[in-house]
Amino acid sequence: MQLIDGKATAAALRSELKTEIAELRSRAGRAPGLAVILVGEDPASQVYVRNKERACAEAGIVSLPYRLSADATQEALLTLIAELNRRADVDGILLQLPLPGKLDAQACLLAIDPAKDVDGFHPENVGRLSLGLPGFVSCTPAGVMELLRRYNLSPAGKKAVVVGRSNIVGKPLAMLLARPEPWANATVTVCHSRTTDLARECREADFLFLAMGRPRCITGDMVKAGAVVIDVGINRTETGLCGDADFASVSPRVSAITPVPGGVGPMTIAMLLKNTVCSWKTRCGL
Repeated sequence: MQLIDGKATAAALRSELKTEIAELRSRAGRAPGLAVILVGEDPASQVYVRNKERACAEAGIVSLPYRLSADATQEALLTLIAELNRRADVDGILLQLPLPGKLDAQACLLAIDPAKDVDGFHPENVGRLSLGLPGFVSCTPAGVMELLRRYNLSPAGKKAVVVGRSNIVGKPLAMLLARPEPWANATVTVCHSRTTDLARECREADFLFLAMGRPRCITGDMVKAGAVVIDVGINRTETGLCGDADFASVSPRVSAITPVPGGVGPMTIAMLLKNTVCSWKTRCGL
């Protein structure tokens, strides 16, 4: 059984980006810039933002933090986004979710310039993904595809089952896996909480991608022998973090698996940095 190390892979990717930025910065005249907007004082969001800012610093990306109080108005938030859209030193805009209840997250995401939507959430970028056109892809599914590529795990011609249908992970991941590209070309089935016989669908998968957010809900008897399991789930339990897979019973049966923590999670921030660098290169004509 091969353990797919997302932490080490993310570190390697950040190192590659740092080298690329150092080589291109003189031609660009500036470093890449990522604006990070945090509204309110949600503890989990604060941790995520600190991790993103630390990763930016390590890679040589300028992090531009914007902290708004929980009582900030919709108008104030939209005004800030409009200003960041116009700024030449901002290559990416990240709006940390969730927002405090009175704010309209969808309207704010729609206000972000799609060319600076490094989270890949804007409907224009989602539409471009569905049409197979260039654009920013949501960071977690993009990180999954990066792991497949770097570990030379090709789902081409194989049955891939995606368990979960969220707009952030399940749906974009299914579209990426079906693309006529290297490390894709899979036959994709999307399952979810209302799937009639989830166990049977999972047992038929050569590649099983778990993104339902239910701790240890996929057990060893639900997985084909020799399958590749990519566990995107991150669930907080009394015994600590765990994935959607019951690692103890699933890992002995498979050929490769991502652990939780240390699997897909670290790749999300790494792909955010990669998207920011791609935006920077495009905007600077590199």
